[in-house]
Amino acid sequence: MSTLEIPSELSHNQRLLDYVRPAEWQNPTPNGRYNFVVIGGGSAGLIAASGAAAIGARVALIEKNFLGGDCLNVGCVPSKALLRAAKVVGEIDRGRHLGIAVDGLSADFDAVMDQVRKARAEIAPHDSAQRYQKLGVDVYFGDAHFTGENMLQIDGQTVEFKRALIATGSRPASLPIIGLAEAGYLTNETLWNVKNQPEQLAIIGAGPVGVEMAQAFQRLGTQVTLFDFEPRILPREDATASALLADALLRDGVVLKLGSEIGRVSAENHGKRIEYEQDGEAHSMIVDEILVAAGRAPNVEGLKLENAGVNFDDDGIVVDDHLRTSNPAIYAAGDVAMTHKYTHVAGHAGAIVVQNALFPAIKRKASSLIVPRVVYTDPEIAHVGLDSLAAAERGIAIDMYTQSFSGVDRAVTDSETEGMITVHVKRGSDKIVGATVVSRDAGELMSHITMAMKYNIGLSKIMMVVFPYPTQAEVLQKVAGQYNRTRLTPTLKRILDWWMAVTR
Repeated sequence: MSTLEIPSELSHNQRLLDYVRPAEWQNPTPNGRYNFVVIGGGSAGLIAASGAAAIGARVALIEKNFLGGDCLNVGCVPSKALLRAAKVVGEIDRGRHLGIAVDGLSADFDAVMDQVRKARAEIAPHDSAQRYQKLGVDVYFGDAHFTGENMLQIDGQTVEFKRALIATGSRPASLPIIGLAEAGYLTNETLWNVKNQPEQLAIIGAGPVGVEMAQAFQRLGTQVTLFDFEPRILPREDATASALLADALLRDGVVLKLGSEIGRVSAENHGKRIEYEQDGEAHSMIVDEILVAAGRAPNVEGLKLENAGVNFDDDGIVVDDHLRTSNPAIYAAGDVAMTHKYTHVAGHAGAIVVQNALFPAIKRKASSLIVPRVVYTDPEIAHVGLDSLAAAERGIAIDMYTQSFSGVDRAVTDSETEGMITVHVKRGSDKIVGATVVSRDAGELMSHITMAMKYNIGLSKIMMVVFPYPTQAEVLQKVAGQYNRTRLTPTLKRILDWWMAVTR
């Protein structure tokens, strides 16, 4: 299991550490059984601990590394701060289409990374040990492992519980590439400790993290080469959406090595040589750094789950739809147990566990969550619900409505016409079952669609909403208009023609 490192000598990191792992912190002394024990201080664990404490439960929160988990320390927060800087570079470059040209544009990598760490430190109080202590949670730092079905130890202290939640998250998976470990590589955990900007960066994995970091580093002045054995980036996303983003990455200067297989990595002088095969031909290149952005592994090592009768496999802890493990007193949520490995899903899952564990007569199911996802590139790609392939696999007949942003006036005025929206509805109805959006603010637009799906608001009702003009959200009304026009059947048109004739 990896152990996160946050070097205190880097700017703003000491302020972060003062909140998420205070140096002088004294663990409480256990005194009696807890209603609820949470192992893991990431999104799922923090939401669960605060929620349980708010309703009067006696709660313990145990964290091995840093409160805030991946999201605050090495994931969502620092990556989005970096992407913000990269987006500014893209916006300045896009200004040429608006008649504004800026010569000699360059990014100060050190200053950008300083701002990234500053943003992380400023958000840290939300996840701090001090805050959770004030909420009534007993906060422990250290290694915990189970010693029985309702008992665990942390640094020699025995903790008893009525119910427990395991929310230990996941870590970057290791790749079986010859020489990679010996040559050294970066992951999302170590990327934020880089002190010098690499001139040449290879990224292995063209999933969300890979494409986000490829675009960010490329725009900030690093030459990026993106590798993946799949023939296209973001293979889970809509093919059209994937192609639109691939074009954007190529315009930025990212080199795409898709359908390639890396055979060996070796250290060479001050760089790393990558030997790979593409289209049946052998190639090699030298880069300064390699970022591995492919795959995650659940953090279960060291917990001694067998002592508690908790089943797990290579994908993580096995849970039912109520997020309960094979031990009815223990639940699991977040990356360590769930297919959807997103911060927002983990948070909602933590809330579900609180209800199911402490109020078992009123159970909620994880499958009831409608889960959107966003790739935070420029443009963004957002998706929710079923795509055409998933619908076909489930035997659900769908109708598809697509609208290009070239038909949205605000997109035209903003010179952002390359995006699109596709909405899938259950055939013969206006019930939304899924959608994909490609636009600069696709994540924001997707929230409207997710809410509509959650509360069963169909396209016909969206058509009745007054949208401000001009806004890019008007694309939703245009899609709804497409659906409404399908309701004008030949029979209905004949009736309307007759009515208009007799009432003239």
